[in-house]
Amino acid sequence: MKIAVVCANGKAGSLIVKEAVERGMDVTAVVRGENKTIAPHAIQKDLFDLTVADLAKFDAVVDAFGAWTPETLPQHSTSLAHLCDILSGADIRLLVVGGAGSLYVNPEHTAQVMDGADFPEEFKPLASAQGKALDELRKRTDVKWTFISPAADFQAEGERTGAYILGGEELTLNERGESVISYADYAIAMVDEIESGDHIQQRISVVRK
Repeated sequence: MKIAVVCANGKAGSLIVKEAVERGMDVTAVVRGENKTIAPHAIQKDLFDLTVADLAKFDAVVDAFGAWTPETLPQHSTSLAHLCDILSGADIRLLVVGGAGSLYVNPEHTAQVMDGADFPEEFKPLASAQGKALDELRKRTDVKWTFISPAADFQAEGERTGAYILGGEELTLNERGESVISYADYAIAMVDEIESGDHIQQRISVVRK
């Protein structure tokens, strides 16, 4: 498979590249500067400058974009909209590295993780921005998208266990009552979904087994 990982130099993006390369995929890193990943190919462009021609040859595109400052948080929506517009009507799948704040905590889907009293105040703007981007993505019936939320405790330096539980729209806990996953295990789940294509136009979630 030919895949592109947008914002590949980031922590999540670089591990997704590594996982995909080690499974024999033909991986292209989309980066603004020097390619710091192990991807054999690179497109050096800002995400917002990407065109239909840039992404036309891929089977799947991974969006690993992240923004954290008040000025850039709206780019979660605008960057995703740009990628959707590029891939509109194409047979190319779009897989999005999402957040956990928008996962539901009740069967009625009226309460989200970010609504909880114990949710850190400093992370609410990010969770809201990612949730808004997901809400807008749900309206795109012209794109073969999959939005993958990590567990609530998303550990950049966590170990690669090789085992995870696949969840859906609701916050899923493992048998120890934890909602945790490492970036490395998340990368496994992402590449598994690239290979299977089982959840088109769905949000799924992953937690360490």
